[in-house]
Amino acid sequence: MSSVLAGFISGIAATVVMTTLLWLIDKSGRVNTNMVRALGSALTRSIETSLFPGIFIHFLSGIIFAIFYIYALNLLQLSSLFSFVVGGGIIGFAHGFTFSFLMVILAEHHPVEKFQNASFQVAIAHFLAHLIYGLCVGLVGGMIMLSH
Repeated sequence: MSSVLAGFISGIAATVVMTTLLWLIDKSGRVNTNMVRALGSALTRSIETSLFPGIFIHFLSGIIFAIFYIYALNLLQLSSLFSFVVGGGIIGFAHGFTFSFLMVILAEHHPVEKFQNASFQVAIAHFLAHLIYGLCVGLVGGMIMLSH
């Protein structure tokens, strides 16, 4: 199966897991981690009209990043599911670290006040969500790539 198709499928699965995790953290009321609304409202400048654009942006990004993850993992010529999962986790770690750092810096420029303060807790939640995303991409993508 092609890397693009494996990336597409694993991107959807991993984005569902990541989005659900961030939603659950957000619903706990402790940390504002509603990435879907943050992305959507960055475009629409309104929380009320942010859901569908946010879902579209988040899933499109998740699919595109997963395609790159799978491409990178395939370059390593991995031969076991464990190595795909670990490799995905390593890439997710780097991706999460980079994204969390940039999010904290760029948050103050967000057009909606609710998302202008990205605290350390918000950064840690997003870092962990990206790590789990990478593990999921490695797991699902590895199962697909190794099944052919």
